[in-house]
Amino acid sequence: MSDDARRELLARVAAATEGVRDDDPAAAHAALPRAYRRTGTAGPAALASLLEERLVDYGVDVVRTRTRDLAAAIASELRRRRARRVAMPDDLPATWTREATGVERLPGDASADELDDADAVVTGCALAVAETGSLVLDGGAAQGRRALTLVPDVHLCVVAASQVVELVPEALERLEAAAAAGAPVTWISGPSATSDIELSRVAGVHGPRTLGVLLVLDA
Repeated sequence: MSDDARRELLARVAAATEGVRDDDPAAAHAALPRAYRRTGTAGPAALASLLEERLVDYGVDVVRTRTRDLAAAIASELRRRRARRVAMPDDLPATWTREATGVERLPGDASADELDDADAVVTGCALAVAETGSLVLDGGAAQGRRALTLVPDVHLCVVAASQVVELVPEALERLEAAAAAGAPVTWISGPSATSDIELSRVAGVHGPRTLGVLLVLDA
């Protein structure tokens, strides 16, 4: 779309909504009725179980582990998937991959071609939503840039139990600061997939066709 066409489109939208726009959009938003649940009641164990249940429904491989066993779990998952070239955010904790021997680590600023040749990517996350089985990344600690998790065919994501919330409203509240700062917020609900006009499901179209979650229960 050209700049002239964009300006014309926005001008038409503004003209069409002139009489119905709120004088104070923030106040109008705050005044909206919210009858839905905004705070979960489940405990940590129930949240972990619900998240796992939802993830498995989506075809996600879930490995329950503990902090002391996380490095071994990651190494095992990489071996199982025969991953040799692995992309990782530059600030990924070294303790997570200390047992992943024989792995070539691609840096967080790897090129698109390098990421396309990668066997897998290992990251953390910002949080996870148990009710929807969603992982959320906001480019924060141990997550790297968005391309890291969209190009490689396998994504292994570490989720700490303390990062699991029950409901989407709770997630949005936690993400408010990141969103306000313009962070790239990515919601992941299962491996990437789409379907054509005949409803034939195809995996790996818009991102990794394989998603694995390492759920750290004591973190």
